Amino acid sequence: MKNKTPLIGIVVGMVLVFWSINQSGELFNFYDFPAIVITVFGSFSALVISFPIKSILKIPIMIKKLISSPPNNRKELVTIFSDLARKARKDGLLALEDDISAIDNEFLVSGLQMVIDGVEPDSIKEIMESKLDALEDRHRSGQAVFSKWGEFAPAFGMIGTLIGLVVMLAELEDPSTIGSGMSVALITTFYGSLLANMIFIPIASNLAVQTDEEIYTGEMIIDGVLAIQRGSNPRVVEDKLLTYLSPAEKKELANAADVSKEATSYE
Repeated sequence: MKNKTPLIGIVVGMVLVFWSINQSGELFNFYDFPAIVITVFGSFSALVISFPIKSILKIPIMIKKLISSPPNNRKELVTIFSDLARKARKDGLLALEDDISAIDNEFLVSGLQMVIDGVEPDSIKEIMESKLDALEDRHRSGQAVFSKWGEFAPAFGMIGTLIGLVVMLAELEDPSTIGSGMSVALITTFYGSLLANMIFIPIASNLAVQTDEEIYTGEMIIDGVLAIQRGSNPRVVEDKLLTYLSPAEKKELANAADVSKEATSYE
């Protein structure tokens, strides 16, 4: 499922910037190809130097993640674990094998499979926490790329400004060129600030929030898997996992349960 909110934010932000420019001047005055080259490709070159190539190659994957809805439906997980706990108490842990194929969460499936295979609880916890740590490391690496790009872009904007000032000062004999020369010199700072604050830093922030949410959901899954393995009472499992939900999510889940009971009573 696509999450178009970040793209909408970028588009709206850019439109507002262009509208502001258009209200006070000519859009064409803010176009300078050499300034774009030094700001965009210069900062990207510094990025290539700063990170291993495998991290740079993750940029398209990170952008895809940005516009994808994160798999963090914790309300659904409470329901899934409640149903699994009831089935495990009634028919035993091996009976859960039939339910695994219907679950669309690789991390949860791997944990449940270990439970069914009879792996020790400590080992299950250790393995799942290691997977979660590895996932966090991979995601943090991708965030670091955009965060660093957000630092480089204004710096290369300033480099472009300095280049423009040097060129302008070299032609100082002609005072008529000072205004246009200063304008071209400053445009790179504008590009660098715009790219950093409108694109790179917001993308890094978005990915950081998504990673935090994914880690939080992963911790919830580990608790649920271990509770099922212990044979905990389904109500206890549900109460424990409800602590991971916000008050609004708890209310939505309670309303959904009420609707379900009401529908069942009419059948």
